[in-house]
This record gives sequence, structure tokens and C-alpha cells, in this order.
Amino acid sequence: MGANRRWPLARRFWFDALILAGMGVWLADTVFSLHHPDGPQGPLWFDVLAILAFTVPLLARRRFPLGALLAVGVAIAAGSFVDARLLSHPFVSFLFGLAICVLFGMRPARLQSVAGLAFTIGVAAIVTLNDPKGKVGDFIFDVVAFSVAWIIGFAVGGKFREVDEARERAARAEREREERARLAVSDERARIARELHDVVGHSVSVMTVQASAVRRTLEPDQEKEREALLVVEQTGREALAEMRRVVGVLRRPEEAPALAPQPSLEHLDRLVESAREAGLPVELRVEGKPEQLSAGVDLTAYRLVQEGLTNALKHARAQQAEVVVRYTDGLVELTVSDDGRGGGDGDKGGHGLVGIRERISVYGGELEAGPRPEGGYRLSAKLPIA
Repeated sequence: MGANRRWPLARRFWFDALILAGMGVWLADTVFSLHHPDGPQGPLWFDVLAILAFTVPLLARRRFPLGALLAVGVAIAAGSFVDARLLSHPFVSFLFGLAICVLFGMRPARLQSVAGLAFTIGVAAIVTLNDPKGKVGDFIFDVVAFSVAWIIGFAVGGKFREVDEARERAARAEREREERARLAVSDERARIARELHDVVGHSVSVMTVQASAVRRTLEPDQEKEREALLVVEQTGREALAEMRRVVGVLRRPEEAPALAPQPSLEHLDRLVESAREAGLPVELRVEGKPEQLSAGVDLTAYRLVQEGLTNALKHARAQQAEVVVRYTDGLVELTVSDDGRGGGDGDKGGHGLVGIRERISVYGGELEAGPRPEGGYRLSAKLPIA
């Protein structure tokens, strides 16, 4: 067995090994000191069985955490009526008493823990009364020692409970994070489905209708042109059918078809105004001469600004933000910056930023996202106009 496997076993069973070692020492001491004036008084067979009854139940404490401790206490109290010196003579018996108090102190239920200490002190009182050499001072010492052991167990149990609670909180947070990621993916799929339906579907429909219209205006002798346009028309219809199938897969079952027009940079004023109404002062600047963008690029640019303002408002807790749209050299450049708590980067941003990065890459654009040197966060992208 390798060292990597021995270490977990040692961590799990070290206390069991101590129990077995203590039991062996107790048995040996009993055999060698039987009938000694200060030793156990026998009979030997009873003392051996009693020691086993005092120790073996502790090995089952994982399966019966409370029952094992109660069984040991009852066995000790009962055994003291036959041979009380068996419990008073060896020091190892006192160590077992301390161990039982520590285990009672570690119980998660406060009432069980306190009742366990009282139960152990009661057992100690019975043993002292049954011991012909028992003294009040010995009992007081046992009470103090057992109480200290119980307090130690209570403190250690509290730490273990804190660790367990922290582990549970971490597991719950991970489950919630996975659920949020799943919902974010679902929302993004639904939004992509809407955009496929409205942007790509509309364009393919126009192409198909125009091809059909042109085919009908051809002269009778233009057979080759007619066949080519017919192929374009049929291919367009097949593409529409396939696209509807993909949209059906992407869209959530409960979502109705999206018929409203998709937003574009023409609606940027309304987006900025809604952010202002939500409490975020936003400055909007448009530089250069606005140019006509394709539907997909236009929508992607709008979504980037929307994502940047949403992050500034909800996550970064910014006090102000700035949106810059610049048309230059066949590109449209968009920058959303804020003075909020800019943490993370483009690769570790939220799920919305992951979707934006995918959108921009589809259109051959570039995206940069990260904290600004002067503080805050910046989301910047370049998209080709053509």
C-alpha cells in the first residue's frame, strides 16, 4: 500500500488504533495486578469481559455516535457494582473517561452534548460510591477533569461544524453558479433564436422572393437563367426550413416566436436613457459619420453597449459611465467604460460577456475587456462595417 493511501487511512482510524492500544494496556495491567491491594479484585473472567464492554462499543461510534457512548457509560456503571477497583486503579481507565467526555462535547446537538456531560459525571459518582477506597476529593477531581475535556470537545466540534457549514455553503454556491450558467446559456440560445428568426430569416426570405420574381420576368428562351434562379429559389426555401428547425431547437419550449423588430444602434439613445433612469449617469458620444451597418453587425454592436451598461449598473456599482461610438476606416468602434469596481478580465467575465465575445468573433471583430489603469472597467470592440 502506497504512502498516498496510508495517510487517509491513518487520519480516519488513528483514534480507533488508540482505543485498541488502550484496551490492550488495560487488559495487561489487569492481569498483572489482579488481587494487588490497590488493583482490581476480580474475578479475572469478569474483568476481561468488562474491559471489552467498556472499550469495544467506542469502535462503533461512527455508526452509533450517541448509542456507543451511552453503552460504554452504562457498562461502566454496572461493572462498578462487581469490581469498582477495575475502574479506579489503572490510569488508562481515566483516559477513556476523558475521551468519552470529548466525544460528548463534540456532539452537534447542544442538548445532547450537555446531557452527555451530566451522564458522564453521574457514572463517575456511581463508580466513586462503589469503590471501597473512593474519596470525595477523587470525585471532585474527576468532575473538573471531565468538564475540561468536555469543553475541549465542544470547541473542537464547533470548529468542525464551521468547516462543514463552509463546505456546504461552497457546494450550494457552486450549484447556484451552475444554475445561473445554465439559465444564461438558455437565455442566450433564446436570444440567438430570435435574431436568427428576424435577421437571417428575413434576409433569406427576401432573397428567395426576389429570385422567384426575377425568374418570372425572364424571356422564354432564357432557360439556363431560369434554371439557375430556380435553384436559388429552392435552395433559399430549404435554407429557411432548416433555419426554422434550428430556431426550434434553440428556442425554449415555452417561448413564443419573437416578432418584434430587433434593436440597433439607432435605438442607442433609448438604451442610454433607460440606464440614466435606473440611476447611472451615462455620457453618449458618436464620432465620425454614421454608416449603414448590416443587421447582424448592428445588433451585435447594440448588444455590446447593452452588456457594458448592464454590468456597470448591476455588478460594478459604478457612479458614472461613458459610451463612445466611433465610425472610422471601415470600422465601427464601441467603448463602454465606467468607474466601478473593475475586477476580472475578458476571459473571466460573466456569461453575458462570453456571448458577446462569440457574437463579435462571428463577424470578424475584436473585443477587449478589463479593468482600467485609473480604476473602473472598460469594454471595447471593433466591428467591420462591410
